[in-house]
Amino acid sequence: MPSFALLPGAARSPVILHVPHSAREIPAGVRADIVLDDVALERELDHITDAHTERIAEEAAGLAGTAPWRFVNRLSRLVVDPERFPDEREEMRAVGMGAVYTRTTHREPLRPDDVDPEPLVERYFRPYARAMTEAVGERLAAVGRAVVVDVHSYPTEPLPYELHGVGPRPPVCLGTDPFHTPPELLAAAREAFAAVGETGLDSPFAGTYVPLEYYGREPRVSALMVEIRRDTYMTEPGGPAGPGLAGLAAALASLVDATS
Repeated sequence: MPSFALLPGAARSPVILHVPHSAREIPAGVRADIVLDDVALERELDHITDAHTERIAEEAAGLAGTAPWRFVNRLSRLVVDPERFPDEREEMRAVGMGAVYTRTTHREPLRPDDVDPEPLVERYFRPYARAMTEAVGERLAAVGRAVVVDVHSYPTEPLPYELHGVGPRPPVCLGTDPFHTPPELLAAAREAFAAVGETGLDSPFAGTYVPLEYYGREPRVSALMVEIRRDTYMTEPGGPAGPGLAGLAAALASLVDATS
């Protein structure tokens, strides 16, 4: 199975719903280097996976008047995290969570500290980054702009790995970038998600994903991260989706339509 998928939307849509952390799949060769036993690994996947976010994006795409494109990671972020900087710029390296994690959400060993991340970066991270770069480039070529909306979730209670877990944890956290998040995109998101609860800004998670080729240099690429608090739509940790999911999908569809 490919490690990611680009699911087509309307030819005239600038929007890419990016779903990087929804999967739990870990290839056998990657699993061999993870030191957790099977029970502990399943528990870690419950905590680290943004469960059901692929479904939220899928339902939103079906509801939107102009269908967005969707770029979905098919592998767990425990394989590689495609949203990290692959170098010393990544602040999460401080807790063993750079592009290749060596620590769990509870700061326990996941891989040996001396593991060489390069094979995983080369096999999984770089192809993902290239494909996402191409997807954004295709939207620029087709409609003259691209809007990347990151679809994430986060736990109701902070986990030990969080560097900024002491701030507010609203039902919907909107992560922004000073260059790539224009005021009108943020305003559209606040309006769209007002129906499901309070929105906050850059707490507990900040920033948003833009392919490095465009990051900080291409103003036609705008981006926003949507972080949904998990108790609003599912049983934590790692449990089934609940009735709140439909409202969130509808709110995301409203955001898609407002930016399309």
